[in-house]
Amino acid sequence: MKPSTKELAEHYVMNTYNRFPLVLTQGKGSYVFDDQNKKYLDFSSGIAVNCLGHANEGLLSVINEQSQKLMHTSNLYWNEEQIKLAKALVEKSVMDQAFFCNSGAEANEAALKLARIYAKLHKNKEATVVIAMDGSFHGRTYGAISLTGQKKYQENLEPLVEDIVHVPFNDFNALANQVNDRTAAILLEPIQGESGVHPADKAYLQKVRKLCDDHNIVLIFDEVQTGIGRTGEFFAFQTYGVTPDVICLAKGLGGGFPIGAIVAKQPFASALTPGTHAATFGGNPLACAIGNYIVKTVGDENFLKEIKKKSDFLIEGLNALKSKYPGKIVEIRGKGLLIAVEFSEKSSEILSTCIDKGLLLVGAGERNIRFLPPLNTDKNEISASLEIFEKCLSM
Repeated sequence: MKPSTKELAEHYVMNTYNRFPLVLTQGKGSYVFDDQNKKYLDFSSGIAVNCLGHANEGLLSVINEQSQKLMHTSNLYWNEEQIKLAKALVEKSVMDQAFFCNSGAEANEAALKLARIYAKLHKNKEATVVIAMDGSFHGRTYGAISLTGQKKYQENLEPLVEDIVHVPFNDFNALANQVNDRTAAILLEPIQGESGVHPADKAYLQKVRKLCDDHNIVLIFDEVQTGIGRTGEFFAFQTYGVTPDVICLAKGLGGGFPIGAIVAKQPFASALTPGTHAATFGGNPLACAIGNYIVKTVGDENFLKEIKKKSDFLIEGLNALKSKYPGKIVEIRGKGLLIAVEFSEKSSEILSTCIDKGLLLVGAGERNIRFLPPLNTDKNEISASLEIFEKCLSM
């Protein structure tokens, strides 16, 4: 008897995810299909990755064209697409230079190295401490998991990277009390995503910016989930009017293709020199051609305006459900198309019910569910998601 897909997976694939019992085979726009040809409205977007949905025609055209010219070349040589993407991201961010890698975790690793090198050269040799936030998530590599402020992800991985400390998010006094001559950098997400979509307070970020200026501390924003239009601005920091020194990017930048990046101001960018850091696949021509298409499309002023309108429509609909089901829904939080619904109890059963009804969403902690639709979704699809979501709430 031929083994099932699940049996094959359990035999050959390491068990690193608690996967839902779905085998997705294809997608188009905001929808995906499983191996039984069941259709799902995908408001998970690969966890904020598929910013233009699935099988986007413009993106497919870029992939086809670039793959026939050049997919990879060593960074021992320049390639035009990398230079174009660096220029585009620098201009969008008002930074100075870019470095390319393959994921958000790699971007955070690069920022960590940059900050420590910069601090040793421009502050003092003992300035190695990086302050990160409780509740944060920065990736799975050793540096990134050490920066992550959630103990559950660090179990049995000790010893972690040294000189990383965590303080409560949005608590300026707790942060300021940790700062001293050994502080190299402060790393935070403008909106914490994985812990349940918790936005930073504007006044808090303004104080953090001044603290870093006063003490020669590198301010790093992890915009892996919030960047590339997800909040309705191209970068989340633009919604606050507080500019960091380094920005970490990934997820939406590739629209489904692996790419990561950091963009940094000078003199911070100059900390990375030949031999200090590199990435074999980072900035390859195919990834960067895709990134250029994403930046041009998502960075369009009218496209960003539409994200804000769709955000208002989705939040209004979710708040109506909150009023209708006050015993179940506690709060609606977020910006743009990064929205969390917090429940009074564990949300895993509702998440599974949504999948059964044809709606893919993303958990965030034990009591939160994230809505992360493609940025080019439309109001009809948002209405459909709300209709399915209400059916699941009423069960």
